[in-house]
Amino acid sequence: MLSLFLKSLLGALAVLLIALLSKSKSFFIAGLVPLFPTFALIAHYLVGTERTMADLRVTALFGLYSLLPYAAYLLAVYWFSYRFSLFATLALATLVWGLCAAGLLLGWLRYYSATA
Repeated sequence: MLSLFLKSLLGALAVLLIALLSKSKSFFIAGLVPLFPTFALIAHYLVGTERTMADLRVTALFGLYSLLPYAAYLLAVYWFSYRFSLFATLALATLVWGLCAAGLLLGWLRYYSATA
């Protein structure tokens, strides 16, 4: 139970830091905070302690590929922000992320299940 609380505290601290940075002169740094590997560290620790090192490598490789949907999201936010309201921009960009993430999962499962 304590470890669950500590994990949620890390998430809350990240949100607080984003909120504070978004109000500062260096507001753009708020976009860097979500990329701190807080949750990746937790995931990699859990995979590394509960599974093999080969599984940890697969998890890290999939994490690298997962940057593609995130990049698509950021490009969509940038592009849609010239054309739509904030709500529409974020909704459409989230849809782009979801479609890209679904494509990544389908491709990964097809490829990885064929090689495993």
